[in-house]
Amino acid sequence: MRRDIATKTGAPFSALSNSWAGPGDKDDLALQLLNALPHPLLSVAGDGSIQDVNPAAELFFAMSRNALRRIKFQELLPFGSPMVSAIEQVRLRRAPINEYRVDLGTPKIGVERFVDIHIAPLPNLRDGVVIMLQERTIADKMDRQLTHRGAARSLSAMGAMLAHEIKNPLSGIRGAAQLLDSAVGDEDRALCRLICDETDRIVDLVERMEAFSDGRPVERGAVNIHEVLEHVRRIAQAGFARRIRFVESYDPSLPPVLANRDQLVQVFLNLVKNAAEAIGDDSVDGEIELTTAYRPGVRIKAPGKASPVSLPLEFCVRDNGNGVPEDLMPHLFDPFVTTKASGTGLGLALVAKIIGDHGGVIECESHPRKTIFRILMPVYSRRDGAA
Repeated sequence: MRRDIATKTGAPFSALSNSWAGPGDKDDLALQLLNALPHPLLSVAGDGSIQDVNPAAELFFAMSRNALRRIKFQELLPFGSPMVSAIEQVRLRRAPINEYRVDLGTPKIGVERFVDIHIAPLPNLRDGVVIMLQERTIADKMDRQLTHRGAARSLSAMGAMLAHEIKNPLSGIRGAAQLLDSAVGDEDRALCRLICDETDRIVDLVERMEAFSDGRPVERGAVNIHEVLEHVRRIAQAGFARRIRFVESYDPSLPPVLANRDQLVQVFLNLVKNAAEAIGDDSVDGEIELTTAYRPGVRIKAPGKASPVSLPLEFCVRDNGNGVPEDLMPHLFDPFVTTKASGTGLGLALVAKIIGDHGGVIECESHPRKTIFRILMPVYSRRDGAA
């Protein structure tokens, strides 16, 4: 964790905080600017009581403005948080302080929530401070996405090599086993069938890896994500998830996503199937929640694009299964990483590749009985055409 202490009190933060009062503020424009900030902003009095917050703070702490004003700021922090001492330093020095990569994670707002914090004194509030939080979690997820894409590119080359070097010999082995099947006795016929079954299994694995090496452009257009999710839900409830309750929390005003419909079906079918397997057949309260929302403010530098691309569409698949083991989380989207005894570890790697090819990002947040796969994607616009 790195700390910077400003040497002057004339920072823009302090100047803005002078204008931040309430609904009766004369400078409505300043208030509108503060409310429009995408970063959580709070003013805290000397006794720790929260005086006011902006909408981003309500969203970050999952509490309304009125609820936040009824509690002390310390109640929002994990035990031993360095923010407590940082606030005291600002009050003593009357100078702003910045701290970087501070963990504000609590069970209420998420076990892992890294933020950069900016604290400045409030001249018009005795011992008061204004606090701005800038979440690092999204930036860290973007870095991991680049790693996921690198792994997918490595797997692409491997898939192409395997398809060329292995599939042809396997066809010869299977053909020879079929010929032997008609010439041997009943005792050896079982061995011939075993050879055929195992070669079929290897061919299936190679074909799944071959999907990574398909570099042909995919036709994309305006896709209604709710139609995709409804299609996936019907398939799941008719088969592998028929004992699981589905909850749908959709934003009906969501614009279309720029995507290939069939590939999105493949992505969400994989995620829902993983969720059903995490819940298990013996669960009596298994639940999968599908959500869609509009989250402005997320931008990523995409390959081949001169400027960052906005990813305001958020699609989530949540389940109440046992969760993902902590040691597996950093490598969850890497090829051949799996907790299933008979799994290949290619499903999530392929999901990450498809989402990456669409210019989006995918991340996972997992705790016992609450695992969320979150996908962020771009909006379709008419100028995209059939891109």
